[in-house]
Amino acid sequence: MATGRPFQLVVFGASGFTGQFVVEEVARVAAEDELRGSVRWAVAGRNKEKLKAVVERAAEKLGKAELKSEVDIILCDVSDPTSLAAMAKQAAIVLNCVGPYRFFGEPVVKACVENGANCIDISGEPQFLEGIYLNYNDKAAEKGVYIIGSCGFDSIPADIGVLYTRNNLKGTLTAVESFLNVKSGPEGACIHDGTWKSAVYGLADQDNLKKIRKQIGHKPVPVTGAKLKRRGALFYSNEFSQYCIPFMGSDVSVVKRTQRYLQTHCQESPVQYAAYTTVGGIGTVIKLMFAGLLFLILVKFNFGRKLLLKYPEFFSGGYFTKEGPTEKQMEGSSFEMTFLGEGYSEGQDPQKGKPNVKICTQVKGPEAGYVATPIAMVQAAVVLLKDKSSLPKQGGVYTPGAAFSKTKLIDRLNNHGIEFSVISQPEA
Repeated sequence: MATGRPFQLVVFGASGFTGQFVVEEVARVAAEDELRGSVRWAVAGRNKEKLKAVVERAAEKLGKAELKSEVDIILCDVSDPTSLAAMAKQAAIVLNCVGPYRFFGEPVVKACVENGANCIDISGEPQFLEGIYLNYNDKAAEKGVYIIGSCGFDSIPADIGVLYTRNNLKGTLTAVESFLNVKSGPEGACIHDGTWKSAVYGLADQDNLKKIRKQIGHKPVPVTGAKLKRRGALFYSNEFSQYCIPFMGSDVSVVKRTQRYLQTHCQESPVQYAAYTTVGGIGTVIKLMFAGLLFLILVKFNFGRKLLLKYPEFFSGGYFTKEGPTEKQMEGSSFEMTFLGEGYSEGQDPQKGKPNVKICTQVKGPEAGYVATPIAMVQAAVVLLKDKSSLPKQGGVYTPGAAFSKTKLIDRLNNHGIEFSVISQPEA
């Protein structure tokens, strides 16, 4: 762990759409009793005026005029390795908000590993996340540096939610399905088109992800207990009285990596996992099918990708925009992720017979992209600062579940508006 550096936290990409909300969250948390006076932090990026404006906006919004003089500005550019190295040398932890990560993520990780800074990102891009594991895990371990990806909405609720479900079942949890339900207020909801770009590039480049996985060469995670049945591409859920589809984000990839790590390094029984999202009634389903089909056709061709990237609002039915959500839209939005788990009671052999216990848990929180994501990212950083003894002993490239399974991250999230709860507990 990097000590004796001028800044405990540096927010890189602070003037970007998501970065500005991470800056506000760092300012809030740094003023809490636990950290007040002990955390020096800075913002980093290319444009001094924009960075200054972000700090000033946070100061006004939070009523903390002192931020303007307390928060330092570091000028650096993702295309300039020397400037990234200079930033990394000053930071104990870099909070990297510059995406799409497939284009801009690796130079930051490289600078952090070579210069002894820990790095947290909020990527939902499996190709980037697994490529970083392939190329930097050993180097990070040598340096004692923690590189922890997907510490935003992708994929802390899912990854830590599975661990929470496991910890609350008396017996052996063998399979979990998660169902995401996003709620919006009268103003509706939308997402900044940075996420759309990541999806376009990610789906266009699936073959590379297969190559990375082949190079990593992991054996399949063993199945404990009855095999989890996969649901269809579209199905009606009686539990939620809505149609559902598989969740397209990185949650399944991240959870699988965590389960492999816990099985290999902690001798814990791995949990099978599938992720779904509710989509509503038949009208929404028809719209989604047309939009999805068009997206999948266009994403295969260069000209199609250019169209998708140029007109995100049109091709997503207004859900992805270049402006991102308004404050009112964010205030009216929230998410619930419900986990349906099954397993075997204490003393029951998971290799024999059918699962005989079920559990239902939930993670819920504020708007996912720009309120919950900064909360999750900043609390992950606080755990790195404060719960060092509970982290894996060796540095490396980790998922949130692998890095934080023995820490107090769930308690911290509960105290900051991302709430974990047991909905129905199986009979002991």
